[in-house]
Amino acid sequence: MTELLDDEPVTDLREVLWRVRTHMELPEGFRAEIIEAGEDSGCIEVSHTGPHAHARAANRLRNAVDAHLGDGPYAVRFGIDIVDGRHVWCADAFIALEDDVENGTCEYGVAASEVPLVAEVVAPGHEERERDRVRKRRAYARAGIPVYVLIDDYDLRGTVTVFTVPVPTRPTTPPNTASPTAWTSRSPKAPPRVSSSVRPSPGPRATTADDADGPAPPPRERRAVGMTGLPGQPMCG
Repeated sequence: MTELLDDEPVTDLREVLWRVRTHMELPEGFRAEIIEAGEDSGCIEVSHTGPHAHARAANRLRNAVDAHLGDGPYAVRFGIDIVDGRHVWCADAFIALEDDVENGTCEYGVAASEVPLVAEVVAPGHEERERDRVRKRRAYARAGIPVYVLIDDYDLRGTVTVFTVPVPTRPTTPPNTASPTAWTSRSPKAPPRVSSSVRPSPGPRATTADDADGPAPPPRERRAVGMTGLPGQPMCG
């Protein structure tokens, strides 16, 4: 371990975490992420990839999005890290170009700047729910990823929420002070149980608690990556 830090003096914790993370070898079924980190605070989070119900919902989501994308230039990715500076995220699914683009990939994963949509399926457990609902939502917004889809089977009877129009915070903002509501959110009508079907049914979007500052803005004609979202429901508002 000491050889990781012997090259030159390191005072930024983010750099220490990054060096350790890039040298980690985990057994199958585990993932290591640097979700949020500052100069003097942060950690590497090691977690299971999720139980069977979690994997089933994630697979159905990936299959639905993959069918929608068809033969276009974008494809569904998973099992590949998303990298933003010294942060590393292992998402349940994300969209990126099928072919590598200049500066879009690196030795350690896909650059967050090349990811137009990322999705997470909330796993059971208090820490897991807090990770996907709050910290990853905050981190993805800070990275400027345009769309975050959150499938939450532990929110009432199950919800699918689409967060758009992120407002990235300054890199110097400590992780615990960044607003977790740095998105415009929309919750389309979801099936009774997300674990059995991850495709939202057609219908108007409902205003959520995240819209407490005022009514939701009217839909805009915007297609950041030439997509309209999951079949039957616009992806962006």
